[in-house]
Amino acid sequence: MHNGRLFRMVHLLLGGEDWTVSKLAQKLEVSERTIRRDVDALSAAGIPIYTTQGRTGGVHLMPQFVLDRALLSKQQQDEILCGLQSLNAAGIPEGKALLEEVSGLFGRAENRDWIHTDFSAWGDRAENRTRFAVIRQAILQCRVLYISYYAAESGFSEREIEPVRLCFRGQDWYVQAFCRIRQEFRTFKLSRMGQVEICEDVFVPHRALPPLPDYMESASDMVSIVIRFSAEAAYRVYDEFQFDEITREPDGSLLVRTEWATGIWGRYYVLSYGGMAEVLEPESLRAWILQETQKIAEQYKNPDIG
Repeated sequence: MHNGRLFRMVHLLLGGEDWTVSKLAQKLEVSERTIRRDVDALSAAGIPIYTTQGRTGGVHLMPQFVLDRALLSKQQQDEILCGLQSLNAAGIPEGKALLEEVSGLFGRAENRDWIHTDFSAWGDRAENRTRFAVIRQAILQCRVLYISYYAAESGFSEREIEPVRLCFRGQDWYVQAFCRIRQEFRTFKLSRMGQVEICEDVFVPHRALPPLPDYMESASDMVSIVIRFSAEAAYRVYDEFQFDEITREPDGSLLVRTEWATGIWGRYYVLSYGGMAEVLEPESLRAWILQETQKIAEQYKNPDIG
């Protein structure tokens, strides 16, 4: 607590506001005698702090005292400050206060808010932010999590996991964790989680963690596909495929050649384009889409929707 108070005092003094012993004592919720002892402690530690007497007296730092003495270049300071600007977007409630404190220590009063990062989805719901905070707490405290989960292939399950790392990939948040049921590392998508609770059990931090897989499905499911997209689908095609995988045809349609996961997620993703996409290869995927669209057509032929 003592060291934390000393840090807060230095931060306050760097803010440029006039501080008296009495005002600091009220702000830090200690006695004036304690403030005077803290001033002596900071001075003994090499911090250029001094007091002045009289009606305009108070506690001050030498004007040029900033954290440049830590041998951080201006570019390194910029990189640190830019990294801190994204903490709020990642759901770290302390981000704003930490940014202000570090800016003060660097002596950088200017506010160059040149970048805004927001990892939340459009229409993000409060429960998603709560889920993120619970998982973050479990990771930092090495606590086991109980989750209910909806997997693409196996459906609903209940698990106990040892969460290690939160990852943002593509458009979604994932948590890498050791699954106590499967006895191996797995990657779980936050949006597929139902109930999330911190358990009493703690676990030993995992030293080795596999990299986040390039695809959420097995590499054995990857096949070469060729899809023709209508011109009206161009906004999605250029968002979701590599530029060198796309060939623009004379009629304005787009021909895409790529490697694709043919598991349940990959098949229904292609189907999400509706009539804007036609699978040319492989024949097996083309046949599945034909069968699936016939099922959909039969459902919509039924006039009784009650």
